[in-house]
Amino acid sequence: MIKVAAEKDIHIMHQLMLEAFEEYRTLEFPSSALNETVSLILNSVRNDSEQAIIHFEEDIPIGSARFKMEDHYLYFSRVSVPSHARGQGVAKSMLIWLENHAKQDNKNEMRCKVRVSLPKNIQLYRSFGYSVIKEEIVTNPNGFPVKTAIMGKPL
Repeated sequence: MIKVAAEKDIHIMHQLMLEAFEEYRTLEFPSSALNETVSLILNSVRNDSEQAIIHFEEDIPIGSARFKMEDHYLYFSRVSVPSHARGQGVAKSMLIWLENHAKQDNKNEMRCKVRVSLPKNIQLYRSFGYSVIKEEIVTNPNGFPVKTAIMGKPL
């Protein structure tokens, strides 16, 4: 079951994200996800700048993602599946849920950003029909320049 996270669920989403992104702590430029706090995410949800979903399997949370609606597309980020739940279709289920949500809101595209230095993640999204739209250097919230691929999928 996938549901939109309520304010009371943000700590669950945060914990899933920390577990999933732990493997990126040792990168040259660690993911800024590791520094995000529950209150930061809660503020984003409260001011409607983004929403989150949580994937449950038999009432146990096993995945999460954040998203926001732009003019013509749904932008998603922080797709988080802890290592113990990978390979079970959790990310795919969440992306399908987000795609259906985008269609219901008359969006015609999905987009995300992926670090170019993480080809496994780029390949994951390619396997779901996403392609690289362009590459750019972005400064992450930690202040580091990160080469990023913007990926998209028409709906």
